[in-house]
Amino acid sequence: MYESTAVDGLAAFRTFLKSEFSDENIEFWMACEEYKKIKSSTKLVSKANKIFQEFIDIQAPREVNIDYRTREKTKQSLEDPSATSLNEVQAKVYSLMEKDSYPRFLRSKMYQEIINRANAQGQRRSV
Repeated sequence: MYESTAVDGLAAFRTFLKSEFSDENIEFWMACEEYKKIKSSTKLVSKANKIFQEFIDIQAPREVNIDYRTREKTKQSLEDPSATSLNEVQAKVYSLMEKDSYPRFLRSKMYQEIINRANAQGQRRSV
């Protein structure tokens, strides 16, 4: 039950961010989670380059909002990528979502509808 709710919540959060045209942060975070699971060094290099070009590089099509120092440090780290090369930038993007996007989501009509639906389902199960 909890895992299903978490998956539904993530999907709703992603939908909310897309509706605000700001889904690059969650998509980047999820790409980093996939990146960490890669065991092959060849695939790691390929995925690192893809993530950098899509999210981190200046003028990237889905550029995440990070400071110059973090961008440069990440660029250097990805010259010889490891499973932890994106940890710092991923943490910064997570923090941005935690402080900005997620609170807006919790105040959104979309979230309230999810809560109402979950409460209604819970009431039906207890009857």
